[in-house]
Amino acid sequence: MEFYEAIQKRRTVRDLSDEPIDPQILKRILSAGFAAPSNDHMRDWHFIVLTDRQVIQKVVGKIPKTVSPKRVEFIMRSWRLNDECQQKMYADAIPKQYQMLLHAGCVVLPLFKQKGNLLAPRSLSALNAFASMWCCIENIFLAATAENYACNLRIPLGDEAQYIQKELNLPDDYALPCYIGIGKPKETFTAVAQKEIEIEHRIHFNQW
Repeated sequence: MEFYEAIQKRRTVRDLSDEPIDPQILKRILSAGFAAPSNDHMRDWHFIVLTDRQVIQKVVGKIPKTVSPKRVEFIMRSWRLNDECQQKMYADAIPKQYQMLLHAGCVVLPLFKQKGNLLAPRSLSALNAFASMWCCIENIFLAATAENYACNLRIPLGDEAQYIQKELNLPDDYALPCYIGIGKPKETFTAVAQKEIEIEHRIHFNQW
């Protein structure tokens, strides 16, 4: 797939098939992550790849299995989501957080080495490792798209990260920014429209 085509086709897909992924393809997808820039040039990243259905079920066990339409509406009101395109995205995303990972071809847990408290950084520089990890994650999404796969992600809420750390015996000095589901999109997957942007209105030369 041509580079700009992969960028245009890259989407978050929350309706994935649990069809197993060829290990060599998965290796290429994750290797693309290591091509991303890292804050200290060490690329101190690791990936826990979950393919065992029972392990996946255990790891996603803290995520609510169902979310009622009433609860979805309450969340969107509390977040003050007034844009129609944004509302449609969250209306699709919120109820699928459990199922989109449970039924993925595999679940990948990216880990990065974090010094200090991520939620109470001393300065912006203390977030460099966190920022680099997201560059790595986007490379993974683009590589998966180029391989005709799709991804979704969830940022851990509440005590989900601590639960996973305990269940999988993760090192204390590594942080988990998100879960990543990878798989083939189901034929019936919901394609949520992205927000249309006029690029000419977002590019500013020399001043705002």
